[in-house]
Amino acid sequence: MKTNPIGQKWWLWGRLTVLALSLILVSTFLLSFPLLSSGRVVLEVGDVAPRDIRSPRRITYESAIRTAEQQQQAEAAVPPVYTAPDPNLTRQQLERARQVLDYLSAVRADPYATPAQRRAWIAAVPELKDLPPAVADLLPALSDEAWNRVQLEVLKVVPEMMRQGVREDRLELARQQAATLVSLELSSDEAAVTTALAQRLIAPNSFYDEEATQRARQAAREAVPPVVRTFEANEVIVREGQRVSALDLEALQELGLQQPRTRWAEVAANGLLSALGILLMGVILARFQPDVLREGRKSLLLALLLALFLALVRLMVPDRSVLRYLFPAPALGMLATTTLGAPVGLIASLLVGTAMGLMGEQSLELAAYATVGGIVATLAVRHTDRPTVLFRAGFISALATMGVLVAFALFTAHPDPLSFSLALIGAVTNGVISASLALAGLFLLGPLFDLPTTFRLLELSRPDHPLLQRLLREAPGTYHHSLMVASMAEQAAERIGLNPLLVRVGAYYHDIGKIARPYFFAENQMEGTNPHDQLDPHTSAQVIIGHVQDGLELARRYRLPSWVRAFIAEHHGTSRAGFQYERAVEQAGDPAWVNEASFRHRGPRPRSRETALVMLADRCEAAVRARRPTTPEALAQVVGEIFGEVLGTEQLDECPITLRELSEVQQSFVYTLKGLFHPRLPYPTARPSPAPPPPSDS
Repeated sequence: MKTNPIGQKWWLWGRLTVLALSLILVSTFLLSFPLLSSGRVVLEVGDVAPRDIRSPRRITYESAIRTAEQQQQAEAAVPPVYTAPDPNLTRQQLERARQVLDYLSAVRADPYATPAQRRAWIAAVPELKDLPPAVADLLPALSDEAWNRVQLEVLKVVPEMMRQGVREDRLELARQQAATLVSLELSSDEAAVTTALAQRLIAPNSFYDEEATQRARQAAREAVPPVVRTFEANEVIVREGQRVSALDLEALQELGLQQPRTRWAEVAANGLLSALGILLMGVILARFQPDVLREGRKSLLLALLLALFLALVRLMVPDRSVLRYLFPAPALGMLATTTLGAPVGLIASLLVGTAMGLMGEQSLELAAYATVGGIVATLAVRHTDRPTVLFRAGFISALATMGVLVAFALFTAHPDPLSFSLALIGAVTNGVISASLALAGLFLLGPLFDLPTTFRLLELSRPDHPLLQRLLREAPGTYHHSLMVASMAEQAAERIGLNPLLVRVGAYYHDIGKIARPYFFAENQMEGTNPHDQLDPHTSAQVIIGHVQDGLELARRYRLPSWVRAFIAEHHGTSRAGFQYERAVEQAGDPAWVNEASFRHRGPRPRSRETALVMLADRCEAAVRARRPTTPEALAQVVGEIFGEVLGTEQLDECPITLRELSEVQQSFVYTLKGLFHPRLPYPTARPSPAPPPPSDS
């Protein structure tokens, strides 16, 4: 029955679309709404508390609100900073006073000026425009001796006052204080004129310094220590009927008791971020791990892992205690890598780490903590052939997350030693918890999703497996052939970066179908005995080809996983039973009279690099055993011919293996086969022992 490629394509796109939309909805819900809202209240500043709200535990925290209040008070207590009195301005003002006094002396010396003219001339001086008329009339009426005393006193008072510093905001106060510096030896008229002139000739020489003032205020803010608030367990934070203040809300948030009102703009933003994240993941998987998208069980497993760990983030991260540092992000990286591949582990760790930062009040520290932990664990787990690999990865990820915590602690001016120590302990514990969860997850997910986990591979590779025991007893030659194929394929898989344990297990079982008729296959036959000589070519070919179907039937009976059955079905691909076909052609006399399709294996052709390695190793081992090359060059030639034949018959067209990898595999096969089929020196024939001498009569 032919399949419909267009229908399969639409089915694939439909399945992926439904899965992606489901993931977007789930992640949006988890990012936007709490899973467990019991014990939390929906309150904002100014709301009235519906009941007494008590602290569920003892808590000590730095109050940002109280600290800000203390900083504002310290800043307000800092007076404005002014520059020091400028002596140059004092000299300039003293020189200006001399000029004004000289001008006034000239006004006094004019005998023809009327009082009105003198007042006008005096008012023309900018400093004296507001001089009282009484003083302006008194000034020319003074005697020369009195005027001289006035001038001397003005030139003494002005510089003396300015040397004390005259701030621009206290100019009037300085002018009032100038009256106290006028000599008491002057007459009342002289003192009045001196005071009026000196007050108007004093100018500011100390000015407001904005930069120095801001520095002083900033220093005052930084000098304020953090204000710490403490609530004992069961202490009332807000009483029933009391309006909630910002300080109360801060305490509720620190205790995790405050549940914000739903903001639909934030829900939309979370939905958009979720859609972008899922789209990015799909693009990366299509480029680097397309099998996860093609195979429904793998894509379903990825969706379930993401949903499960996002739910764990929602449960653990909003709590402001050390629980958030126990979130097992490395476990996600380990599980995704060991079951689906390293690219899946990397992108899953990135997405969940970002979600952790968003749920943790947009905390960059939490995002980096989870992302780095997951990525490091992903990179530390390559081939989990032993459980200790998971714990080693957990230890390495713990070191990485501790580094993240230390780095962010250095950004904090006054880190809390207790909180920081608890976070470090949480990071170390997280590594152990993550490794344990990954170990347990592999035991559960392997059988549930039919995945080649390490532990299932180790179980199937044990020599005491019932099917391998049957192969050893009933087809010993095939058993040893499978061991050699496994050795060749395993070494090549290690060389090109595949899972060597998976390839070894696949090679163990690839020929189990020969158990049904072991004596029909050369490795199980005695010298000179070949039952195919008694069969016609078509029957002989059906026996040879049938071992694949027999193997699949045995695999189903013994409940072997689908990825082991793939090695059985694909290790011959759609190749031809060449020996039987040539016999049929020879008997028919014309190739046109022979149905070639009946001499071909049913396939499918290898669809993975692992099954391709077993196909190549199977053919190379059989060819070298049959031809028995005596030199390394001849052995390499045989291997090269097999590779050329497989490529020429298009058996690897559906396999994502590259020519560079095939070259590495070919070199690995030659090296391994040299060790397996090295020449041996013939043992010498043992000489018969001489007969013992006859017993003596004496």
